[in-house]
Amino acid sequence: MCRSIKTLRPPVIPEEATEEEIRAAALQYVRKVSGFRAPAAHNREVFDQAVEAIAAATAELLDGLEVRGTAAQTQRA
Repeated sequence: MCRSIKTLRPPVIPEEATEEEIRAAALQYVRKVSGFRAPAAHNREVFDQAVEAIAAATAELLDGLEVRGTAAQTQRA
């Protein structure tokens, strides 16, 4: 696991993760899995699509998690 990806759910962070934090984690994941810090021009589109897909899946995950002792997160706008 990439060590620069941090846990994004309360109570680890005091409030709901921002879209920026979610996208940054997705970017780190794609960089780690692909082995590219910045992809070549011919790989840029698929790289960016992967970041967006992982960010969306992460937001969905965080929205659906119920942390013991708290209610489920409200849906993101």
